[in-house]
Amino acid sequence: MGAPDAIHLVELGPGRGTLMADALRAARLMPAFLEAAQVHLVETSPALRERQKAALPGITPHWHDRLEDVPPGPAIILANEFLDALPISQFVRGREGWHERRVGLGPDGGLVFGVDPRPAPLGAALARRLPEPHPEGAVLEHLESGIPALLAARLAAQGGAALIIDYGPARPGLGDTLQAVRAHVYSDPLAEPGEADLTAHVDFTALARAARAAGAAAYGPLRQGDFLVRLGIVQRAERLQQNTNASQRKAITAALTRLAGMGTTDMGALFKVLCLSDPALGTPPGFAPEEAFSEPDA
Repeated sequence: MGAPDAIHLVELGPGRGTLMADALRAARLMPAFLEAAQVHLVETSPALRERQKAALPGITPHWHDRLEDVPPGPAIILANEFLDALPISQFVRGREGWHERRVGLGPDGGLVFGVDPRPAPLGAALARRLPEPHPEGAVLEHLESGIPALLAARLAAQGGAALIIDYGPARPGLGDTLQAVRAHVYSDPLAEPGEADLTAHVDFTALARAARAAGAAAYGPLRQGDFLVRLGIVQRAERLQQNTNASQRKAITAALTRLAGMGTTDMGALFKVLCLSDPALGTPPGFAPEEAFSEPDA
């Protein structure tokens, strides 16, 4: 990036602040980067802001409610399990086409899902990008947020890169992935509004398409396991295991498997990694030139 005097290090939805704390600790190997970096956290929860403050002693982050509020300038942006919590629309295939799924009141006064009887042109347009068949009753999901395009336009105009890590398929498809989790247990998404975490799988193809349309380059998505192995997680684990006891070595091996395991239910396979960047930067670390995004049917 030409080592700018100031660069924004931004995290979207930083949770407890653990990822940013780890990133800053690793960045000690490059003192000049740390000196130039200005930490920005996009977080709306006052309670989580307090936890982030505690996780980042000696750092004075700038908190923002929206990505748009981060000052202009080159940026490195992290988004780990952020996009899966943003609002989606769902469309259901009917006899006459696609219809938007709605939420209404049931006979008992509780919330229930229903379907708008009017055809939805957006659903039909989105479905044309998906492989056939589209059977009656199939569900199509669409991320409502403009954040991917906003990210891409910023990076193309001002420089930098964004690393997006989340769970979802590498290629788009049909399916209802909306789910609710409360106290680490799956629950009905409509049962207790505001009391459970709502998530849906991320459509990485749609993200990359929106980024390219806004002028940014897109690389991936890669499986998280492949990405971490390329960056040296195996060698890092081996180094950490030196001069440790058997219990500590076992814990490190378990952590490595949890993050980079490639079984069908492992995080390394379920989670994907997508990089959006200023096209002038070239291929980012962890990716190969041929992994620049292209349409699945291209």
